Amino acid sequence: MVLEICVKAAAGAPDVLGDCPFCQRVMLTLEEKKVPYKNKLVDLGNKPQWFLEINPGGKVPLIKIDDQWIADSDVIVGILEEKYPERSLTPPPEFASVGSKIFISFVKFVKSKDPSDGTEQALLDELKALDEHLKAQGPYIAGEKITAVDLSLAPKLFHLEVALGHFKKWTIPESYTHVHGYTKLLFARESFVKTKPAKEHVVAGWEPKVNAA
Repeated sequence: MVLEICVKAAAGAPDVLGDCPFCQRVMLTLEEKKVPYKNKLVDLGNKPQWFLEINPGGKVPLIKIDDQWIADSDVIVGILEEKYPERSLTPPPEFASVGSKIFISFVKFVKSKDPSDGTEQALLDELKALDEHLKAQGPYIAGEKITAVDLSLAPKLFHLEVALGHFKKWTIPESYTHVHGYTKLLFARESFVKTKPAKEHVVAGWEPKVNAA
């Protein structure tokens, strides 16, 4: 059975996959579990009526499982794990929250207009903690095997790399060698290559947020 999943279309290009890291997380999960699926692209700037009828909240990702539409990437990933347990992506509980503050730290830094407000240092601290974890446990968060934690982090690290490179000419310090190895490993996976948005759409997605800050 092919699962239907509603994902963000690129801004200004409704026929092209957009830049939502939470949509990509769900697609990565489906790819890694080898579950067939079909994307329905949704223009979030001009949401179609059929989409609002099945999902009044208007958010993506949204997936149809057993004739029911389900929203929220956390919920979706949990249900996919229960429904398709044969390729388990469940991380050991002690690793479940590794790197969980990186995205919020990145968002604060990319929107920041004040170089001395501490947002850069806060992000560096989170990345350093990830680097130390990977040094001890790597190459993935839970060791040799990819898990749901990696699939949640991968799109966020991609956004971080693209958006900070574009808006702040900023890159992850070379000294964080384990983080660099980790991103290289994640971004080279077949599942990631198949589901990643084009860099220009990531930049276009962040533009209004950065300029509004």
